[in-house]
Amino acid sequence: MQPTTHSQKLCIATAGRLRCGRCSRWRLPHSCRAAHARRTGTDAGGVRLGWRRTNTTAIIGDCDSMSQEFLTAHRNIIYKVEEQEYNDLTKATRFCVERGCRRIAYVGATGKREDHTLGNISLLDFYRREMHIAALMATDNGVFLSASGTTELATFAGQQVSIFNLTCSHLEGDGLRWQPYAFAAMWQGTLNEATGESITLHGDGSYMVYGVYE
Repeated sequence: MQPTTHSQKLCIATAGRLRCGRCSRWRLPHSCRAAHARRTGTDAGGVRLGWRRTNTTAIIGDCDSMSQEFLTAHRNIIYKVEEQEYNDLTKATRFCVERGCRRIAYVGATGKREDHTLGNISLLDFYRREMHIAALMATDNGVFLSASGTTELATFAGQQVSIFNLTCSHLEGDGLRWQPYAFAAMWQGTLNEATGESITLHGDGSYMVYGVYE
């Protein structure tokens, strides 16, 4: 699941509620942990980072959420992308990948609208397959990530874990209270639980994993 290169790590903030400090609380493999020293914002999320005076390195989007005052004040780090085929999250991800980033944490990507929440979570799998990055998405209560094949994740005993099958015809795991399988529906893989300090999943396709912080 994780790239072998020592690539840059980055945090991308979007327009939802920002919980940047919590995403490290799920003990993930080292390559999936965000280095919060570098942050990129997507349009409205970039506006929030900019006014908070965080260490923001770039703001990417179509700029439709930015006032003229903000555009002027942050013109040196704003990169306008006008095409509408992809959303601002993908524009920001592409921008970072083109500059060598391969490990990305997303914050604020699941707030305000449920349809955007579903769309943004599903993009994790697209980014892993098409852009070859290791990414996680921090929410109010836990972390989503996309994986395939065999994946080992650090956990803690009693941690609530959900597994969402995407393309697997065979799926099994170790370290879980209930044995996963190639679920036919999204709800079937929810409400599992880690029994120790790690879980290992084995699948012949792609799947998503969610784990709570505590």
